[in-house]
Amino acid sequence: MDIYLCLRLSMQAERTVRTWDVTNEKKHKNVFKPRSMQGKRVIPTCCTYSRDGKLIAAGCQDGSIQIWDRNLSVHTKFHCRQAHVPGSDPSCLTFSYDGTVLASRGGDDTLKTWDMRNFKKPLNVATGLSSFFPMTDCCFSPDDKLLMTGTSVKKGAGNGTLVFFDRLTFQKVYEIEVASSSVVRCLWHPKLNQIMVGTGNGLAKVYYDPIKSQRGAKLCVVKSQRKEKQAETLTQDYIITPHALPMFREARQRSTRKQLEKDRLDPLKSHKPEPPVSGPGRGGRVAMHGGTLSSFIVKNIALDKTDDSNPREAILRHAKEASENPYWVAPAYTRTQPEPVFAEEELDDEEADKEPEWKKRKI
Repeated sequence: MDIYLCLRLSMQAERTVRTWDVTNEKKHKNVFKPRSMQGKRVIPTCCTYSRDGKLIAAGCQDGSIQIWDRNLSVHTKFHCRQAHVPGSDPSCLTFSYDGTVLASRGGDDTLKTWDMRNFKKPLNVATGLSSFFPMTDCCFSPDDKLLMTGTSVKKGAGNGTLVFFDRLTFQKVYEIEVASSSVVRCLWHPKLNQIMVGTGNGLAKVYYDPIKSQRGAKLCVVKSQRKEKQAETLTQDYIITPHALPMFREARQRSTRKQLEKDRLDPLKSHKPEPPVSGPGRGGRVAMHGGTLSSFIVKNIALDKTDDSNPREAILRHAKEASENPYWVAPAYTRTQPEPVFAEEELDDEEADKEPEWKKRKI
């Protein structure tokens, strides 16, 4: 089965609506030529397929709505010459999901619905819906109970809104302020049940219902936060000593003042420190003059009365005993030590002068 794509051309030379096979871009399938009441060709400003794909509808610049059978491109099957004000450029046509109602958004600030079984006059008309753009949309809700369109505002004059009408009574049900700019395009997706809106300042918004909407924006907006694994959060191992746990920890006093009062009543804790012993020791305590070990050692060294004023006498004091009773060094070298050889005694200076001159000479 061929897939058709409906396009509109508004050039002065063409003024046609054509269908194309998407598998063959070089040749169109059918050509539809909208004409005015006088038989002149008019410019189509919007077009759409019916839900079953059998009908093609076009809104024209003269305010008319013309509908053709897809297989019959010569004569219109339905048409209404004065659907909107001539020259207002209808911006959007859309069929209901049951195929019995056609909605049209006109450049004359109106929104109308048409019964396909009686296409001579509109079923319902809503006025006061300002539209400054030639592509302002209108669309049915997925359950075919509501009809939605956007409104335009001048810069700094308010906010663009989405307006919802009941399809049967055509009473305004909801009105949502979108942004401080005009609502240019809008789409109510039938499967996602979400509304996409584009505004004149380049802002795009998506409206959804947390319960009724499916997928779409809910995949990223309502996505539950992923729980982190415990192994990923631990960066290092901790060692806890047993006494650091609360069950082994000693209970601390809430107030130190009460503890100090109890310590004053205890004879051991409140005992005054004993002063150092002066004079002879008593009660097993040794008196230390000065109170420190260093002072005790200095005092004992000072009590040594040995006279070391003459170092030679102090050294030779033990020479006689060492020669008579050698103990440390001499016994170790008695077998290996050679006989000592001493130098000859040198002559005195007077005897050296008496020697003949030839003995003094060096050979």
